[in-house]
Amino acid sequence: MFGTVVVGIGIAGSVRIRDLLNPLPSSPAEHLRLLGFVSRRPLGDVQKVKQISLQEAVDSKEVTAAIVCTDNQNHSETVRMFLEAGKHVLVEYPLALSAKEAHELWELAEQKGKILHVEHIELLTEEYKQLKKEVAGKELVKGTLHFTGGALDEERSGFPAFSGIARLTWLVDLFGDLTVVSATREEQKERNYSRMTAQFQTAKNRPLTWIEERAPGMKRDKAINFCFTSGCLESLPEAPRSQVGIFMQDLILFAKKLLGQASQEEVLAEKRRILLCLDLAEEIQRLCERPANIYS
Repeated sequence: MFGTVVVGIGIAGSVRIRDLLNPLPSSPAEHLRLLGFVSRRPLGDVQKVKQISLQEAVDSKEVTAAIVCTDNQNHSETVRMFLEAGKHVLVEYPLALSAKEAHELWELAEQKGKILHVEHIELLTEEYKQLKKEVAGKELVKGTLHFTGGALDEERSGFPAFSGIARLTWLVDLFGDLTVVSATREEQKERNYSRMTAQFQTAKNRPLTWIEERAPGMKRDKAINFCFTSGCLESLPEAPRSQVGIFMQDLILFAKKLLGQASQEEVLAEKRRILLCLDLAEEIQRLCERPANIYS
């Protein structure tokens, strides 16, 4: 059994506690034993699980794994603490708000011989699995992925290329290695409005566009327009709801790694994809934030 703590009790942290208390029968998740949770707020017991301090969790010999569900800005620091203490770590995306930090954390995990698993539940939805099937084997001509949603506190969530890295992960998982061609951002601070546009090229020099648009009250939605030599895909496919929740699926993936049941090839491919997406996110941020040329 792997003694486990959950760090951060927002929506994701609460779901993690629920799933740890009720693991899928006969699944690897049954090998995770919830010992407590950590929160900045004094909450007492939650779902009969005791609250412990961060330092207690880090120092405890019984705790062998941590699930980090804090604000994005705190991910890298919290992950580092647990890795340095010799614990396995599952962290919600993004792993860090800089590519350099992400690479350093992965190196630290490897030095310590510990599992570092980054949650990417967007790849586990039935909608996405169906989309991937429909895209498979087709030759891309051009494509666009446009996300809309409510405003975020960027100090806590990070630059849109990092907070929205789930959309970037879709594009890399569907179309392979990408290169950033250009990136811009429009902001209307009085409305708390933001629109980031990133242009990519695939390895076959096909253009892809990612738009991340947010404002208070804006409907959460994803729109696609992927054109192939065989025709265009202009809406996400309908798919039945899975009987196993996406957070539970992710928990099972983490447990399989802890038990040595995940193939090394898959683990290395996942690491490469995650770090590539963070490298791309950082390049997008750099291009969006560089000073505009001023000509006299």
